[in-house]
This record gives sequence, structure tokens and C-alpha cells, in this order.
Amino acid sequence: MATRRGRQAEAIELQGALRMTIGGADLGGANRVELLRAVGEQGSITHAAKAVGMSYKGAWDAIDAMNTLAGEPLVERATGGRGGGSTRLTARGEQLVERFAQVEAVHARFVRLLSDEGIDLAQEFDLLKMLNMKTSARNQLTGTVSGYKAGAVNDEIELTLAGGAKVVAVVTRDSTEQLGLRPGATAFALIKASSVMLATDLGDVRLSARNQLHGTITAVSPGAVNTEVVLDIGGGASVAAVVTQASAQALGLKVGGSATALFKASSVILGTMV
Repeated sequence: MATRRGRQAEAIELQGALRMTIGGADLGGANRVELLRAVGEQGSITHAAKAVGMSYKGAWDAIDAMNTLAGEPLVERATGGRGGGSTRLTARGEQLVERFAQVEAVHARFVRLLSDEGIDLAQEFDLLKMLNMKTSARNQLTGTVSGYKAGAVNDEIELTLAGGAKVVAVVTRDSTEQLGLRPGATAFALIKASSVMLATDLGDVRLSARNQLHGTITAVSPGAVNTEVVLDIGGGASVAAVVTQASAQALGLKVGGSATALFKASSVILGTMV
């Protein structure tokens, strides 16, 4: 980032390099894999070294180290012929080159997503968006476990979202332990839009629904029978609900208006990234 006064600040970006290890020993990264690829194409360590800009000794030392660490040869030399023999990749070496290219592509995409999502200091860190998670649940809310109440069979877990809103879920004791739902842990809540009810002008009315999230209506999308309504609940989070058109009209739901999203704790599915 630029620090000189009068100079426009440059965007922060993340970079990352993928490396392989075996038993803690460094097998190498993109440079060594590119050397293997060049050996396969050139049929010669000398020519491969020139192709990737390495000395012959450096290339041979790298190949020897990889052959030793891999437990079986990645590169082998064949004797005979007019040229006095050749060098080629073994089946294991070819597999390594191909698989590394596949993994590196996924790694590059992950780093790009992480950079785009995590370094925008003006926005909250959205874990689900970063991992491009897709589920059938319309509502996907990420937060931090801020409360825990143990029960005889089920546990009550409280999740605090970035904007301060709280979501409560009821899960089994086994789920609590398997997901590691301890205070301070990051988790996400999934709620189907059909499980969310909307209310306006509640006043002093008391409801049994454990979750009551207040927000501003940002979208109203009428359908043939039902209407989807989206509430901004702060912190970059939103909740969608599907209600009948009759209900939407009766409640006077329109963009800019206020409403409360209601849903039971038993309607919330919790998950964590492992």
C-alpha cells in the first residue's frame, strides 16, 4: 500500500505460492514442477534446464532430491540409441505434474477469492461468499458463537452476526460437539425463506418465535402466488422471506419500510467450516 502523502493508495492484494512436502521435507513447488514438465517435453535434463532458466547442476540436484523424497523415481534415464540415451518422466512423474496443475488452479482461485473478499476493509468478511458455498437455503448468515446453553438432549446456540443481530438455534448435543460450537467459533446459519414469517407494528406483542430480526425492506418481488421480501438487518446481512401476496398487501410491505423477520430456533441449521 502506498504511504507517501499525496499519492493515491493502491489496493491491497493477497498472493500465495503452493508447495508440496513429504514428511515435512520440501518436495518443491511450481518451479520444480515446471522443470519436470520441461523434462517430459524435452527428453533431456540439459535442454529442460535451459528451458526453465536453471543451471544443469541445479536442475539435476532438484530432480535427484525429488526422486529421493517421492520414494520412487519421477524422472528416469534411458540408455542407448544414437544420442546416447534420453531422460523421461515416469508414470508417477507425469501424474504429479498433471495433479499439481489441477491443484494449483484451485489454489489460485481460492487466493483470488480470499483477496477479493478479505482485503476490502470497507466490508465485513463473508466466509460463505468467499468459498462460493451453494445451498438450497435462501438465507445464509455467518457469525460468531456468543452463547451456549446445554440441555438434557438438545443445546441452544446463540450466533452473533457482524451487525450485532443474534440468531438462536437448537441442535443436538452430538452436533454441538462434532461442529465445535464453542464460544468464539465461527459458524453459519441456514434458514429457508419459507420458514421465515414477517410482522410489522408488533408493539408490545409477545411471540414464541425465538428469533426476531428487525430490518428495512430492500426488495419486494411478487410471484404468481407468493412474494419474496428481503430485509436488510445490518452489517451487510439480509434475510429473505416468502409470504403470500395477500399477506404482503395486508402488511403493506414495500421497499424502505420496516419489518421483523420471525423464525423458530428449530428452523435454523448450523454449520462450520472444517
